[in-house]
Amino acid sequence: MSFKHHQLHIIFLPYMAPGHMMPMVDIARAFATHGNTKATIITTPANASRFNDTIIRDTDNSGHQITFLTISLPLKEVGLPEGCDNLVSTSTRETTFKLFRAIEMLQPMLETMLVDNKPDCIVSDYLYPWTVDVAKRLGIPRLAFSGGCFFNCCVSYNLEQFRPHDRVEFERQPFAVPNLPDEVTLTRSQLQDLVKGNTDFNELFERLRKAEKNSFGVLMNSFYGLESAYVDYFRNEMGIKSWHIGPLFLFNKPTLDDKVGRGDKSSIDAHKCLQWLDSKKPNSVLYICFGSLSRFTKSQLIEMASALNDSGCSFIWVLGKVMKSNENNNNNDQIRQDDDQEEIEEEQQHWLPNWFEETVLENKDKGLVIKGWAPQLLILEHPAIGGFLTHCGWNSILEGVCAGVPLITWPLFADQFYNEKLVTQVLKIGVEVGNMVWKTWATDETELVEKEKIKIAIERVMGVGEEAKEIRRKVKEFSELAYKAIDEGGSSFNDVNELLKEISMHKQYYMVKE
Repeated sequence: MSFKHHQLHIIFLPYMAPGHMMPMVDIARAFATHGNTKATIITTPANASRFNDTIIRDTDNSGHQITFLTISLPLKEVGLPEGCDNLVSTSTRETTFKLFRAIEMLQPMLETMLVDNKPDCIVSDYLYPWTVDVAKRLGIPRLAFSGGCFFNCCVSYNLEQFRPHDRVEFERQPFAVPNLPDEVTLTRSQLQDLVKGNTDFNELFERLRKAEKNSFGVLMNSFYGLESAYVDYFRNEMGIKSWHIGPLFLFNKPTLDDKVGRGDKSSIDAHKCLQWLDSKKPNSVLYICFGSLSRFTKSQLIEMASALNDSGCSFIWVLGKVMKSNENNNNNDQIRQDDDQEEIEEEQQHWLPNWFEETVLENKDKGLVIKGWAPQLLILEHPAIGGFLTHCGWNSILEGVCAGVPLITWPLFADQFYNEKLVTQVLKIGVEVGNMVWKTWATDETELVEKEKIKIAIERVMGVGEEAKEIRRKVKEFSELAYKAIDEGGSSFNDVNELLKEISMHKQYYMVKE
């Protein structure tokens, strides 16, 4: 980065979930590459430990000024065990709500830390709307970071403005979202509950929208070449000041160690994983990962395993913990048979049907199962990877795009259905599995997606037909644009420079006033 400015001290306040923390740490690292920018990240000791090795490499090897300032959650007061300070550690609605409460209880202490440290700017997760008031009190900019993309913000805005879903007769009836640059189709069943009516979260989201409007601006982990029409729509039609500063992980020129340890410690030996991939032909391996929060029932895992087996495709499957469920379908006998051999609590298991373990995984050449955290960047960038079956979390989509890997979309909750439509209907770099029902929580059960649907989606992307070739061609083009965006003179490079200039000018203005 070439821009020189008075030293800035910027404090970063990420929400305690992997999809929020990883890009926020990436922003801190990217800003700290400017010689006169000091970055401080406030989080708990356990959350800081997930990134310590990366930050130490930055400070030792490059001399960047980036540190953690830690604070402890009141876990005992809300009835949570020690170490349960990230959404990835919660397995039920009840424990999730307890963690929400513990994070809320930190607000007075966090406010004091922000005031005492006298930053020049606060980069705050959307989910901390109260940081607007702290920034106002300090006379400094508050930048909001959502972890999502411009497209889903535009879709949300137009659904609220025009409410086309109120005019459909049944939940699965498709409707077009009005007034967008592209034709985008959804169903009511794919919408968040708070969009369709009043919920316990409507008041919170109204506060988030108000905080966004009162912020200095919004940061997006995206790049102009990916969703240019929606960047312009967000700025001009919605009237929100913003900077596209992604893909953030590319800014930091990740080393092998960065890729292996990104977000947490890997649950697999990275070198053995690479050796296995090296033995495969280009574009022949399907990578499957649904993020760190998603849970599936045993019945759904059986359908997935059957589809994988029937497809004949080599794979790497990052297996999440199984969901507690009242199973009620044709797989019951198999589930009960397998459960007789299990004694530990169901939500703590990484479960697969016995036949899959015995017949498929015994053939090491067929596939790898990673039970825990995976070095996703490292895997996706390998030439053997030909497709990515994803839950459509924004970080995962960006990583897939940057690696030039076609996507198979299986959204579950949050903004993931909107992200799916960007991938399949606008960018046309992936195909849908066909999940139709949004769920409130990652730990909630949803309807079963049958193996035939999953198999068809896999074959469409991993095959050699014209559709697969065209998808692969398009995603490679977006990959090239991603790298250009962060190079000197690129769209994201320029937006980062312009943003830091504005923060520096704001600081100089107040220094003169004083």
